[in-house]
Amino acid sequence: MNDLALAARNLLRNRRRSIATMLALAIGTAAILLFGGYSKNIDYSMQTAYVRTGGHLQIQHSDFFHFGSGDPTAYGISAYEKISEAIRKDSVLGPMVYVVTPILQFGGIAGNYSKGVSRTIAGLGLRAQDQRRMRDWDDFDLQLIFPPSPLERSQADAAIIGTGLARVLHLCEPLKLSDCPEGLQPGKAQGEALPDDIAQLSANEAAATAPTKSNTSNTIEVLASNSRGAPNVAAVQVIAAERQAFKELDEVYLSLHLPQAQRLIYGTETPKVTAIMVQLHHTADIPAAQARLPVVLSASSEGQRLSVLDFRTLYPFYVQSQLLFDMIFGFIYCLIGSIVLFTIGNTMNMAVVERTVEIGTLRSMGIRSSGIRRLFVVEGLLLGVAGAVVGLVCALLIGFIVNHLSLTWLPPGSANPLPLRLSILGEYRMILGTVSGLVVIATLSAWWPARRASRLIIVDALRHA
Repeated sequence: MNDLALAARNLLRNRRRSIATMLALAIGTAAILLFGGYSKNIDYSMQTAYVRTGGHLQIQHSDFFHFGSGDPTAYGISAYEKISEAIRKDSVLGPMVYVVTPILQFGGIAGNYSKGVSRTIAGLGLRAQDQRRMRDWDDFDLQLIFPPSPLERSQADAAIIGTGLARVLHLCEPLKLSDCPEGLQPGKAQGEALPDDIAQLSANEAAATAPTKSNTSNTIEVLASNSRGAPNVAAVQVIAAERQAFKELDEVYLSLHLPQAQRLIYGTETPKVTAIMVQLHHTADIPAAQARLPVVLSASSEGQRLSVLDFRTLYPFYVQSQLLFDMIFGFIYCLIGSIVLFTIGNTMNMAVVERTVEIGTLRSMGIRSSGIRRLFVVEGLLLGVAGAVVGLVCALLIGFIVNHLSLTWLPPGSANPLPLRLSILGEYRMILGTVSGLVVIATLSAWWPARRASRLIIVDALRHA
């Protein structure tokens, strides 16, 4: 306590220099915390976007992750309703689970033959009501409002496509899309009939499922291979276009109701799905859910070879983005830490020069060299604590202001602008690591000047002018 009191008095003897040093440390602390809060917001925003669309975990055929992109339907999961129900009713998984829903991925060709255009697509069959519930997930209280899926409460043959695919298929005008140029018209005359083989397949499908509908300007034909390798066609009504996060996906994305997709791929055979998405209440429950799911699957999967993958494995871009911002955060931390190191060191060196006679006097009075060294180190510690605390308060205040300005930005992996927030309050691990790290740096930076002061020769120090 005596050392603390004496160190505080010594710092107050030269208030300007002490305040300037403390402010430099405070600015560094605030800068690190503000960038850390910005980085955390990116992490939470991206994670929320991925979890809302793909869930925390996906149950797939063991080979689907590596080979499924070539032929998704070759790795279908049967008895998916039984598996989903077993997950919901499990005593361990049940309380963790928010949504369990199947999806069917497939590849094919979408054509707007009235315009003479077609495009390969990546199709997705889903349950619209489950997708709506998944879009409500907000574990981090980001208050991100995603519009409900247009597929919900739509007709059985409804479909949603990416805005890029709408542009390619010349559906901008029927869907009333802004910022969606029509481009050059193909050479085929408008209104030309479908090719005979595709028209026959489409007519057969329509006859097997519903009364024939009159052709409208937003009707497209989806051609895909069924489970036996034979071509099959379905006519779908495009009711909306949604912008996807990446241009490559935006130009091939097509989603429709799961039963419609299953009829297209499996016809009258037993329908299957390519994955079962599991969305949890909390991301922190992923390890426990991953440990429990194999037990549930062994009893309900009917001998199928299934794997459980989390969203980090399914979406490597998320992990890469997280690592990138972690590296940037570490670089900024090292840079500001170096500035703090030299600032505190310079302040302590000047203090040693100014107080050389005082040091000699203390040594002549019986103070050991360790006592002198401890005195200067405690001064560095006090500067570090004061600067870090002031920086923390400033960061929290700036973060509060920014979070209430209703700013938006477009993060990686998102198609829609999201609220710009600085997630500082509540990130106790980041706050503790930043503050304690800079305090340690400030203390260590005072050690070398303190060591030099403690090794001064008493006689030389007393006659120093």
